[in-house]
Amino acid sequence: MTHFEKKQVKKDRAIWTGDVSDKICTIPNLISFIRLCLIPIFFVLLMQGSDALAAFVFALAAGTDWIDGQIARRTNAVSKLGQVLDPTVDRLLMIMGVIGIYLVGRLPLWIIIVVLGRDACLLLGGAFLLSRYRVRVDVIYAGKVSTTFFFLGFIGLLMNWPLVAGLGFSAPDWLPGFTATSVSWGIWFVYAGLILGMCTTAYYIVTALHTCQDARKTEGTE
Repeated sequence: MTHFEKKQVKKDRAIWTGDVSDKICTIPNLISFIRLCLIPIFFVLLMQGSDALAAFVFALAAGTDWIDGQIARRTNAVSKLGQVLDPTVDRLLMIMGVIGIYLVGRLPLWIIIVVLGRDACLLLGGAFLLSRYRVRVDVIYAGKVSTTFFFLGFIGLLMNWPLVAGLGFSAPDWLPGFTATSVSWGIWFVYAGLILGMCTTAYYIVTALHTCQDARKTEGTE
């Protein structure tokens, strides 16, 4: 094996672990593509005032995330495309969800900034790792739980029913749920997603830094 081939094998092992194929036309990838197509449909429905339909389409897109992952693992259909496409669709669904709910006036601006800023960092950081070092940081279980909290919260905010009483604190208006004004139950899931999301983002950053250091050391010894 040549020096170049040894180097490429090491990099490939850093990216893909387990039995991962190069196939594009797989059932999990098809499901991810359908989820991707549902995103603009959800947004149009929300902007047209069809809250119930928009919530249904959003829930369908979010729910099939678990399905395609299970199919991929149980049928040994994990692919390189799927490992990139699946989390990308998750991020796009998250981004369009918060933008849409903000535009209909059910989320404060600061939550939008935090969520979009976090997702932008994850997308750009992941793209940099792949292009520069040919490595990736796998999504951890806590990250999936955080995304689930967000999606549940968004569905509640989209339906905007039933409303629950606020905690009644003398809090500013940009902290819905803590004031006396009634809010959708979904806001509490959004807060839970924010807290867990910040924790997982810190983990991803630390892991990415260690991964970059290891990749530099590997390059330096070859």
